[in-house]
Amino acid sequence: MRNPTLLQTFHWYSPNGGTLWSELSERAAGFNDMGINMVWLPPACKGASGGDSVGYDSYDLFDLGEFEQKGSLATKYGDKQQLLAAIRALQQNEIAVLLDVVVNHKMGADEKEAIRVNRVNGQDRTQIDDEVLDCEAWTRFTFPARAGRYSKFIWDYKCFSGVDHIENPDEDGVFKIVNDYTGEGWNDQVDDELGNFDYLMGANIDFRNHAVTEEIKYWARWVMEQTHCDGFRLDAVKHIPVWFFKEWIEHVQDVAPKPLFIVAEYWSPDVDKLHQYIDQVDGKTMLFDAPLHMKFHEASKQGREYDMRQIFTGTLVEADPFHAVTLVANHDTQPLQALEAPVEAWFKPLAYALILLRENGVPSVFYPDLYGASYDDIGGDGETHHVDMPVIDKLEQMILARQRFAHGVQTLWFDHPNCIAFSRSGTAEDPGCVVVMSNGDDGEKTLALGENYANKTWQDFLANREETIVTDENGTGVFTCHGGSVSVWVQQEAL
Repeated sequence: MRNPTLLQTFHWYSPNGGTLWSELSERAAGFNDMGINMVWLPPACKGASGGDSVGYDSYDLFDLGEFEQKGSLATKYGDKQQLLAAIRALQQNEIAVLLDVVVNHKMGADEKEAIRVNRVNGQDRTQIDDEVLDCEAWTRFTFPARAGRYSKFIWDYKCFSGVDHIENPDEDGVFKIVNDYTGEGWNDQVDDELGNFDYLMGANIDFRNHAVTEEIKYWARWVMEQTHCDGFRLDAVKHIPVWFFKEWIEHVQDVAPKPLFIVAEYWSPDVDKLHQYIDQVDGKTMLFDAPLHMKFHEASKQGREYDMRQIFTGTLVEADPFHAVTLVANHDTQPLQALEAPVEAWFKPLAYALILLRENGVPSVFYPDLYGASYDDIGGDGETHHVDMPVIDKLEQMILARQRFAHGVQTLWFDHPNCIAFSRSGTAEDPGCVVVMSNGDDGEKTLALGENYANKTWQDFLANREETIVTDENGTGVFTCHGGSVSVWVQQEAL
């Protein structure tokens, strides 16, 4: 794939009403024209909150908007036929489609069961009480509306290691299910936050149950056959034992008709943890570069006080570019969400230039940055807040610039705390570019590009600067940008 460019096609507050799949069908040709060649769809399976579900409260993996369950036939995004039509439209426009895989937990069980649990210290999950409580919990999933179609598997308490709510007695918290079937304690090979971060929410799937792991592999084969998807985005992998996803990825790659693109969400600012995960899965998945996102967040907050020379220090894309999917924002980091750490709108053009036009990593574009978003929700303070996420200036042009000009050898001039630059040399077939940005005052860089660039006239593809620049007989020129802005200089003849 030429300069792979991923679009996250949704956000936490995407409209209800089953419109997204149809919208993607209509936008597919435009995505291709812009330079998007890969999309990440939201979870397509029925969630516990039915037609209102963003998709991460996973209920039935085998209901892609086909069965009247949880008060709705369609999901928030549309019904199964609309989903399949959207995938076909995207693929006909040479756009690869990634499905979101949510297999850490299940929610919205159909029946209660009598179970036995231990209370757990929510702040240190390794502290499990000795006292055993007899209680009831919502742990039995029978999917009565689907009635065994596609899969006859019934989930019960033996498939889960923990819950966050019990009845008789009624309590909320973290509870470890006493389950001789799979063993004591939590799964290992998970993140060590809170002592052991196996448990996240809902009925926590226990991967030590062999029937469970085989069912999730079977579902993967089924969903690939149903949708003909081109890859997967794996949700919440820090809460799932590494050995399982290594095994699962090997399985899906083995049975897929073509190599799949797979990226996992291990959300940690610690690049060493990301390294460790990549090593443990033998490099079989890419990871989102959470440390880079945090750098962008900090840089946008600090303004000119931030040292732009350090923007990639301690990031995955610097240390291991072949396994990094770079991003500026996603549905979890947007305002009023769980990992809220928004990048200020003024800095987003700089951040997108850094992920779209450099050669390192696969960049991911966030839907609201391309099309805007407006919503209301309750914040951590208990108050309702209104949020407007504006369309980011010149983002569409930058995505196009990635396909047209982000080619050839990369040279960095990260030699000033406020004004940095990099160039792409171009190739025999494709032109290159010079990118200059500043988080302070108007910036300028005297860049020696070499004799191949002698006496060339350049203009800003983004039209942020109106002047033209002419390099001298040695290929040296003074390239400029506005303060708090970015310019993408390209040779006039390439236009």
